[in-house]
Amino acid sequence: MRIDSHQHFWTYDPAGYPWIEPESVLARDRLPGDLAPLLATCGIERTVAVQASQTIAETRWLLGLAEAHDFIGGVVGWVDLCASDVEAQLDSIACDELVGIRHVLQDESDDSFALRPDFQAGVSQLARRGLVYDILIYERQLDAAIGLVEKFPDQAFVVDHIAKPKIRAGEIEPWATKLRKLASFDNVCCKLSGMITEADWSLWTREDLAPYVDVTLEAFGPERLMFGSDWPVCTLAGEYPRVFETACAFLEPLSDAQREGVLGGVAARVYGVG
Repeated sequence: MRIDSHQHFWTYDPAGYPWIEPESVLARDRLPGDLAPLLATCGIERTVAVQASQTIAETRWLLGLAEAHDFIGGVVGWVDLCASDVEAQLDSIACDELVGIRHVLQDESDDSFALRPDFQAGVSQLARRGLVYDILIYERQLDAAIGLVEKFPDQAFVVDHIAKPKIRAGEIEPWATKLRKLASFDNVCCKLSGMITEADWSLWTREDLAPYVDVTLEAFGPERLMFGSDWPVCTLAGEYPRVFETACAFLEPLSDAQREGVLGGVAARVYGVG
């Protein structure tokens, strides 16, 4: 089964999605009916819908979409992991469709936010509920992510967007060294996603991405790597079919089993989707 491990939905509201520029192509509703034909074109049967607004209301809405649409295999939602009532928040949204939690660490002004005791107290509640934690960071926050993972050896972690290296600038260090360190923890997987929006939106080529894919594949191996489109955010730099075809081109040297793992098997195992 082929699975897109990372996509989003929203009903656009400037207050709820302040990171979307009002004039952006993203500034409109993006719903299951928009994504379904793109999945069919690429032979993708399931997706993981990921939070894009830090509200429980959005998470509940996504869970409702997952109930209504079979192709949405799971939801990575949001709760306030720093809150004293985090357990109650998690209990209030607990269901089969909830497969993980994410906090938008990349937007925190404190690059060591992931090391805060209150944040880590929240993360400590996830493993016993069978929930993955998705790590969304820029490369400058990799040290804190390593510290977080080191603290929780029994927690399943997934790195979103290969930790957002500086592809546009063509810089590979210190990202490569630190990503390899993060990958040295067996409880960490990584999404081959979000790369084209870190490259030049209008001029990127597969060759621009290749050094970063090579490092990621070497660091995690195909057994801990999963495809994600980052739709509709990817449309800033490329449409869904091009994103999927580019990923498939990078996977051509792998065996059939390894390729199908990246395109679905790893996500099915880690998130319990499928």
